[in-house]
Amino acid sequence: MIRLLKRLYFGSRLGKVLLYVPRKLYHVFLFHVVSDKKFINLQYRRAFGELPDLRHPKTMNEKIQWLKLYDRTPLHTQCVDKYAVRDYIAEKVGEKYLIPLLFSTEDPADITPERLPDAPFVIKTTHGSANNTFVTDKSLIDWGSLRKGLRQTMRQNYYPLGREWPYKNAKPRIVVERMLQNEDGTIPFDYKIHCFHGSPKVIQVDIDRFGDHRRNLYDTQWQLQPFTWAAWRDGKCLEPNGRHISMPCGLKEMLETAAKLSSPFLYARVDLYEVRARVYFGEITFHHGSGTQLICPSEWDRKVGDWLTLPTEMQG
Repeated sequence: MIRLLKRLYFGSRLGKVLLYVPRKLYHVFLFHVVSDKKFINLQYRRAFGELPDLRHPKTMNEKIQWLKLYDRTPLHTQCVDKYAVRDYIAEKVGEKYLIPLLFSTEDPADITPERLPDAPFVIKTTHGSANNTFVTDKSLIDWGSLRKGLRQTMRQNYYPLGREWPYKNAKPRIVVERMLQNEDGTIPFDYKIHCFHGSPKVIQVDIDRFGDHRRNLYDTQWQLQPFTWAAWRDGKCLEPNGRHISMPCGLKEMLETAAKLSSPFLYARVDLYEVRARVYFGEITFHHGSGTQLICPSEWDRKVGDWLTLPTEMQG
């Protein structure tokens, strides 16, 4: 029945009309009525085919679900807010790690070419994920469409989509930052450093994100790891290993910075850039892939999970 409804909805305009109201009602129910625990169970079962053990989680993906439910502090909310986190970064490691901020506003109408510099920059919203617009030439941008998209994004709350609690109370804002570029004009890699109890363990490097997306995982000695941690679809890994990436010159500084920034948290992924011998902060994430990305071979889901010790007094 579900396959038939999907075929009807995606295969014809009539299907979209007939199923529009039921689909909207279902989304309202799923995202705003279902409890966090029930939603997480549904999401996890859809990804892995089974329910998570939330009372005694053992794998990393199970523990991420536990973190979403029970590991909640105001500092988590501050750190996922791409504007508010700047104060945390400045206090914890220093302003030199911040990407220069060119403009900020809460009103999409303020995003006009006249208010923005000519230098390459990135426009992003601060309360969600993957809402970045890269601008190298202002004359090529459809500013009306851009503002329309920003207005829609500013009305959204990222929290209901995966029940990642830190996003629930993040204040919507738009920031414009200087675009980081290598000397040849390319966008630098972001080094996603997975930290457990303030200790970096795995460095994730995403390659060709806007093309043939690949993903390598290295340890802190820059040895390629024997597992992947990525999204899958129809039995296929969407981000398999790619070409070898040379160890960044500033790896030691990045690891030290990630350790300091992650120290208050049980688990955090700290994203950093290295550009022209300087390290910059990208963002902090507390629930990598919302805990629905497969770690393969499967035994590594348990091995990675063993790096994270949960406080038993908080377990539900």
